[in-house]
Amino acid sequence: MKGVLTQTSAPAEVASTLLSRLNQGQIEEALFLFAEDFTYADHGIGVEFTDATRLADYFRKARTLYPDYSLQINRTFVSGDHVITEWTLHVTVTEPFYAGLSRRDPVTLGGVSIARIDEGRIVDWADYYDGLSSRRSALAAHAREWVEY
Repeated sequence: MKGVLTQTSAPAEVASTLLSRLNQGQIEEALFLFAEDFTYADHGIGVEFTDATRLADYFRKARTLYPDYSLQINRTFVSGDHVITEWTLHVTVTEPFYAGLSRRDPVTLGGVSIARIDEGRIVDWADYYDGLSSRRSALAAHAREWVEY
């Protein structure tokens, strides 16, 4: 597998690599960083995934809806196998507007990701940010269709 980290990779390196791969639209390569049993939670829009196929769909849909997605890492904190990454997200949101027109607005949003890494793989990942300010309701609507209650 191209670009897969070894099991001895430091937690900060694993987290940074995931965010970098997602930034570059490398969805399949990003998925290699997750353990077989994992949890990925996006608390901003209230969805959680434990299935790699559904997580891949979520990442692809996010890239489709927000093709100019850019995440800048501001700070990283490490404690044992836990990593906290403070980041700023930059996207352009296209929304319906008056008389069939659409409106494009730039959105800049701060947030954090908290991860637990075990043997070089992501076991738990959680994103926290203001979901209302993110204006990611289209992504939330699609993701909730995939989640089984």
